[in-house]
Amino acid sequence: MADNTILVPAVELAAKNKAHFPSESPEYRQARNALLAEEIELRRHIERVAALRRTLPPGGVIPEDYTFEGQNGRVRLSQLFGDKDTLVLYSMMFGPQRERACPMCTAMLTSWEGTARNLRERVALAITARSPIERLLDFKKERGWNNLQLYSDTKGDYTRAYVSAEDADVPALAIFTRRDGTIYHFWSGEMSGEMADPGQDPRGAPDLDPLWTIFDLTPAGRDATWYPKLEYPSLTTIK
Repeated sequence: MADNTILVPAVELAAKNKAHFPSESPEYRQARNALLAEEIELRRHIERVAALRRTLPPGGVIPEDYTFEGQNGRVRLSQLFGDKDTLVLYSMMFGPQRERACPMCTAMLTSWEGTARNLRERVALAITARSPIERLLDFKKERGWNNLQLYSDTKGDYTRAYVSAEDADVPALAIFTRRDGTIYHFWSGEMSGEMADPGQDPRGAPDLDPLWTIFDLTPAGRDATWYPKLEYPSLTTIK
């Protein structure tokens, strides 16, 4: 959206809404149209923030071409780009001290598994963790991930530089760009637990996992005490 674009007020756009559903009351329709105006404003705010992100000046040049262990052996961060100029690199919580991978990271990456094929049309995507590569590949097979590429930050140099200086087992998302052969850090999520609002689970914005976006559409919304699990009781299939 261009900076000089003149937008129609959200309330006016919402007034053009022709949607109606069976048995809805006038009170419901009035409240729904008021909510629609707020949803339009939210859409615009998301676009404004994305536009601001794109105007960031170049970040720092990576201090070194970090080494990871992949399915086929050692690989450098520069090689993770493939033929793309942008690399999306997610560090999941699955350090060697963990008995199992983080359920939250696993839930999100399971969603990413489906969209990875589309993402790779425009950007490179890689997942890293501190556990040995054999452990990561076993977990990948267990979860049925075919489109996600996992790499072990065996030495931990990348993790200590861009995830946690203390080498803590925490999640992180970093975006890197490559320009004329030089790799720059572009953006990383920086919202921490200290920035959480009252009554809310710490999270960034927008959410990277559609799980939470869908919950936001439901009457109960998010449950601040509910978290994904690696396994659930078997569900009866509706026939």
